Amino acid sequence: MADNSLLIDYLRFFRSWLTLPKSAKQAFRRDRKGKIGDDPGIDQAVSETIEWLARAQEFSATGDGGVARHYSVIDGWGPSYPETTGYIVPTMLAYAKSHENKALMDRTRRMLDWLVDIQLDGGGFQGGTVNDRPVVPVVFNTGQILIGLSAGSVEFDAPYTDSMHRAAQWLLDIQDDDGCWHKYHSPFARSGDKTYDTHTAWGLIEAARASGNSEYGDAALRNIRWALGKQKDNGWFDDCCLTDPNYPLTHTLGYTLKGIIEGYLYSGDSDLLAAAMLTGKGLLSTVRPDGSIPGLLDRDFQAAAPWVCMTGSAQIAGCWLQLYQQTSDTSFLDAARTVNAYLRRRVSVDGPAERRGAVRGSYPINGDYGQYQYLNWAAKFFIDSNLLEKSIQGLET
Repeated sequence: MADNSLLIDYLRFFRSWLTLPKSAKQAFRRDRKGKIGDDPGIDQAVSETIEWLARAQEFSATGDGGVARHYSVIDGWGPSYPETTGYIVPTMLAYAKSHENKALMDRTRRMLDWLVDIQLDGGGFQGGTVNDRPVVPVVFNTGQILIGLSAGSVEFDAPYTDSMHRAAQWLLDIQDDDGCWHKYHSPFARSGDKTYDTHTAWGLIEAARASGNSEYGDAALRNIRWALGKQKDNGWFDDCCLTDPNYPLTHTLGYTLKGIIEGYLYSGDSDLLAAAMLTGKGLLSTVRPDGSIPGLLDRDFQAAAPWVCMTGSAQIAGCWLQLYQQTSDTSFLDAARTVNAYLRRRVSVDGPAERRGAVRGSYPINGDYGQYQYLNWAAKFFIDSNLLEKSIQGLET
């Protein structure tokens, strides 16, 4: 049976290989040969990735002010993605301010204006890319966009403040008594409850910070405490994946962990820090000597995929850096630096504009997550994690 399964997998790969364009085959061969560059350092890597995000906005297939979901080596630039454009906003805003870059600031406002324009009547936001159907309000996507609207509210006030309150109130209105959002899940993901909605809770925390409305923060903490009921003794979480809850992506584990950390930073509740440390410690065991982390993990934090989810790796590295800041545990710092360096060596700082500064969905590029694509949210988390590492380095020198 095992031999038959391997044969079927090989035949599927061979059949798909025959249909791939030359550009995709070249990208696959580069990665399989392990042709990676030297570490360009944080400043250059981040600068190039910021510029790639600007190009992703400029060349979005829908040309609307949002950021293209991806660049595919098979079929080019994708349409704008509301969810990730939302949480890209604070990353671009912070970089634009720190570098006094008016052009980037203007780009960020274009993102925000577009998000306000597509907000649904009830205050929620759609799932999927802007041209996906059906157009229905989705909890997770609304929470991610709320992160950006909150940053826009602090920096620019109206109309982003009004939009922020409408989105936050919609999440409050549909939250169930146990703290979970049992309804309004994405039609483009597995049905059922999601512990990674702690990242939605973070959106409410940002709205609470921006507005001073404690009801938003209280609702966020109810969700995070509900999610902790799904945490196992080793830090692993049930119901924490887009597709298969038995083998969650590092991406969705990273979402979950980030939400818990932000819940602690907002509330000061030591139980939340302990829970975050439990998962953070569990994830430490997944790092290989070269800095790679398997893209899928089982309930014992063992590898369930041969490829790396670069998005999830960047998210987890960023969470470890935050845990280091709170605990001074250098095991978190060392792991984050190792993973960030692994990622930087796989982000090109020269070559064609479509992939210069871009971050793959998977490494190798034919891995199952964001297959043959460079993803805008992978770029966002890569920037965040590297800039946080740089900030910590600055404090140490």
